Amino acid sequence: MGNTLYLECAAGISGDMMVAALLDLGADKDVLMKALNSIPAKGFLVEIGRVKKAGIDCCDFRVILDEQHENHDHDMEYLHGHFEKQLEEHHEEHHHHCREWQTDQQQTDYQHKEEAQPNCHNHKHNHKEVQQEGQGENSRSVHAHFHTHEHIHTHTHEHRGIQEIRQILKQCSMTKNAGNLAERIFQILAEAEAKAHNVLIEQVHFHEVGAIDSIVDIVAAAVCLDNLEIHQVIVPKLCEGTGTVRCQHGILPVPVPAVANILKAHALKVEIMNVQGEFVTPTGAAIVAAIRTGDRLPKEFSIKEIGIGAGKRNYERPSILRAMLIEANLKEKELIYKLESNVDDCTGEALGYVMERLFEAGARDVHYMPVFMKKNRPAWQLNVICKKEDIQKLEQIIFQETTTIGIRRMEMERTVLERELETVCTPYGQAVVKKCRIGQQIRLYPEYDSVKEICKQSGLSFQEAYEMIVARCRER
Repeated sequence: MGNTLYLECAAGISGDMMVAALLDLGADKDVLMKALNSIPAKGFLVEIGRVKKAGIDCCDFRVILDEQHENHDHDMEYLHGHFEKQLEEHHEEHHHHCREWQTDQQQTDYQHKEEAQPNCHNHKHNHKEVQQEGQGENSRSVHAHFHTHEHIHTHTHEHRGIQEIRQILKQCSMTKNAGNLAERIFQILAEAEAKAHNVLIEQVHFHEVGAIDSIVDIVAAAVCLDNLEIHQVIVPKLCEGTGTVRCQHGILPVPVPAVANILKAHALKVEIMNVQGEFVTPTGAAIVAAIRTGDRLPKEFSIKEIGIGAGKRNYERPSILRAMLIEANLKEKELIYKLESNVDDCTGEALGYVMERLFEAGARDVHYMPVFMKKNRPAWQLNVICKKEDIQKLEQIIFQETTTIGIRRMEMERTVLERELETVCTPYGQAVVKKCRIGQQIRLYPEYDSVKEICKQSGLSFQEAYEMIVARCRER
């Protein structure tokens, strides 16, 4: 069945927040790093550690870029303030940090160097444990995986489009399922950016799709989701801020055009908070659009695991993403829908045909009741029981095949017994039996089609075949 993931996006979502939350849920770090180390790209290192946000211990997934690839995505002054001076200070700090990386690597016992190629970088992969950085609220314990490069020749900034991204993904060490998910996330992101810039999707070559931190975040998220065997994802809403944010193309309103396009295209619900800042990034929105299977939590559920991922931006509302593996209470009341319509000028043949079509289209039950309408006209009341996702197509069939001009729709709760289907062998072939439990008691209900088929094969009456199937099932 797989696991059900609930994402509580009360402070938005970004790619690194998503990966951190999944790692905190228990995604395998070794599997993740194997995939990230296989990315055929340059200029980044990955740190996995712990930080505190508003006093809450969180997992921190950090992609650190070299100067050539840096985009200042987590620099608050650059994003929202007067940034020229801060940008100079940032570059100086970044040079100092890069020198520290090289010193740390020279002192590390384990080093792995690949032979330098012409016009490219020489790769170094290091693994080390750093006990603590800083103190108090900003303290971080770090497990760092370095993917850095010695410069041999000067390079221009890479421009990657969707085709280049697909080629990169094919070379990454991950499962087919993770690869397909990563490609879908990039496709959603590229479609949103293409619409924002009014260009063909093949012409999208800019930061939001091609930047190395986006590639790392999306590959990491896909690998972790696959590793946790996530099959259902519930995201009730995304919380977004207000104001403006500095992007590669200038100062844009929040939500930025790419995020707004994703929200619209994939019917994601959003709540605009009275807080300034960009809380939902294009990468975060694309991940949600690719994986969400529902927006309603079960009325009752148990929490199996909790993961908390930290964001890098410091806003009035702490950037925390909480992810939970949940399990629904199977005995809870579940929702079912009834479609109802009165018909007084439709033939019996037409009503019989519409019943067949409704069952074929997914109706759980269909029945007619005789009623008297206005002016004492005899008529039929059509009742259809169905699931929410089937309402639209079933209503379309009713309008097409009957003379009705209106359909009443009702949401109802129902309580169902725990049930399962079982196949039993009889002297006349196999039969399917529905097993229902009431406490310790088991009730057996052979399926009608199985009983009918055995009657044809054996010559037994319906009751005899029914009892024979039940007896065979009880013998097992």
